Amino acid sequence: TKLILLDSLLQELQIIKAMPSFTIKVKWGKEVFQDVEVNTDEEPMVFKAQLFALTGVQPERQKVMLKGAILTDSSWDKVKMREGAMVLMMGTKDEDMLAQPVEKTKFIEDMDDSELSKAMDMPAGLQNLGNTCYMNATVQCLKTVPELRTALTRFGGNVSLGGGPDSDNLTAALRDLYTTMDKGNTVPPIIMLQVLHNAFPRFAERGEGGGYQQQDANECWVEILRMLQAKTTPTEGSTKASAIEQFLGIECSSETKCAEAEGEEPTKSVEKFLQFSCYIDKDVKYLHTGLKNRLSENIEKNSPTLGRDAQYIKSMAITRLPGYITIQMVRFHFKQKEAVNAKVLKDVKFPVMLDMFEMCSTEMQDRLRPARTQFKAYEDWNVEQASTVKGKGKTEALRAEREAQDGEGHEDWWFSEDVGSSNSGYYILQAVLTHKGRSSNSGHYVGWVRQKGDTWLKCDDDEVSPIHEEDVLKLSGGGDWHTAYLLVYGPRKLPKVRGQKTGSDETPAAATENMETS
Repeated sequence: TKLILLDSLLQELQIIKAMPSFTIKVKWGKEVFQDVEVNTDEEPMVFKAQLFALTGVQPERQKVMLKGAILTDSSWDKVKMREGAMVLMMGTKDEDMLAQPVEKTKFIEDMDDSELSKAMDMPAGLQNLGNTCYMNATVQCLKTVPELRTALTRFGGNVSLGGGPDSDNLTAALRDLYTTMDKGNTVPPIIMLQVLHNAFPRFAERGEGGGYQQQDANECWVEILRMLQAKTTPTEGSTKASAIEQFLGIECSSETKCAEAEGEEPTKSVEKFLQFSCYIDKDVKYLHTGLKNRLSENIEKNSPTLGRDAQYIKSMAITRLPGYITIQMVRFHFKQKEAVNAKVLKDVKFPVMLDMFEMCSTEMQDRLRPARTQFKAYEDWNVEQASTVKGKGKTEALRAEREAQDGEGHEDWWFSEDVGSSNSGYYILQAVLTHKGRSSNSGHYVGWVRQKGDTWLKCDDDEVSPIHEEDVLKLSGGGDWHTAYLLVYGPRKLPKVRGQKTGSDETPAAATENMETS
């Protein structure tokens, strides 16, 4: 019933024109919220969703009154809103509800998924508002970048459903959604979805049955980042235009040379991306191979020397690695005959620890070497320390490093002149966005995020459950199961305290040169 109500509400809000709105105050207990925007041409549930974002009180527990008149979920008839009005809201948020009588102790092995989630303090899930799993999975995976969260808190704008720049509205909506999610309860992302629909009407397309059509999660990812790129500021001292470019931006040198005219001067340029694509063909079995394939391609274009179309070879090399690198598995190809984005189901293995060294230019590789030398020494020290456990030296060393990633006190993982970059080329997997189905515009999307160590969380809309890292590595494809579509790798961190005998000793590190086998 709730989903039907939400779907009906969002359908009516599909095209928002200039509407009468009021700026009011809302009193809730001892708190008074100033400058709250309310639009009486919208359903009251949208206003209640705003109050939920402010207070954490679920809409069904809100009692909203103005001069004794109570606001219903479906009509403003009884409440006559005016500019500057003081609205009274009563209701208790989930964490303040009276505790239930103490129940008999229940052991973990006897719990179902929902009970396990509560016991392990699972983060908030997101309600599916009708084929909106593509957005929910995107929101959960982006949430794993702490620097993005920090940048969102620096943004001072507010959501205005009645107008305003789309980039302002979307940035504010995502910031507010994360704030609400931090309270730990399942959230209906009504405002975020409406803002997304306003900015990109194609995401609001409906099928024959009247419900929302499934959308491509990568398209959603790209469009959200493009909006955030316009509004998130970088940290002080950064030369980048936004926090998105600072922490997620990849830069490559590019050279395009004619294969049929040796004397023709090659064209050189600098290209910038927010994702690195992994092209999948019959020879690609590992992520590393697909990433290298991205660096060289044959294209056909007009040759000024020959006066006709000719074959060119375009080669690229990375000249700037971000602290967080997003990899898109290019799994969908448009089939003209069926008019669908058909899926490549091929199994492509991806590692927990990723090494981007080989994809970099010679100059970039030279810059990465000092930090990599420290990591190699750290690995050697870890293995030496763990060798006391018979036959488990390398296994124990890897476990020790994973634990150190979650600890306090790390060396800077960026170049001093470029905060937000990677100074080693080493990464650790922290989020996976998967697709289950045969087409990008159908099926189901799920977000999988690393919680701590080798414990991960499966964020399947409003169901959040713990899983082991081994299960995440099985998301590599090969069938109709959940298949990795986007991979988010974060910085591999070098602990400040790592067994140094003196301040001048060689410092340790980890990761073999070939991360493909890890």
